[in-house]
Amino acid sequence: MPQVEITIGGRNFEVACQEGEEHFLHSAAAMLDVEASHLASQVGRITEARMLLMAGLMLADKTAGLEDKVKEADAKVTQLQSQINMLESRPAARIEVPVVPAEVTDTLAELAAQAEALADQIEGETA
Repeated sequence: MPQVEITIGGRNFEVACQEGEEHFLHSAAAMLDVEASHLASQVGRITEARMLLMAGLMLADKTAGLEDKVKEADAKVTQLQSQINMLESRPAARIEVPVVPAEVTDTLAELAAQAEALADQIEGETA
């Protein structure tokens, strides 16, 4: 079991952890160190046990606030998912696309050809 040295509130501690868990231990210690350092700057010199207790309680308070936000987000996701499920269960709307009769298409093509012929004629006269 690896021994890891961590620093919290300016004090060094040697802690054992599982193989491969060193990174997580350093991350947790860094979070605790931030709280302990903040506490030490406000209160001054306090005992090691009190510093660790107060820093742990401050982290627990932050964690509780984040858990509340996660619960709210989960509730919102559940609500949105139920709305999506409701929309998906509706029958699809029928969309009708009118078909343009062939005579209209042919007439439009003829008009376009005449307009192009007139344009060519006008260009020829002005040149």
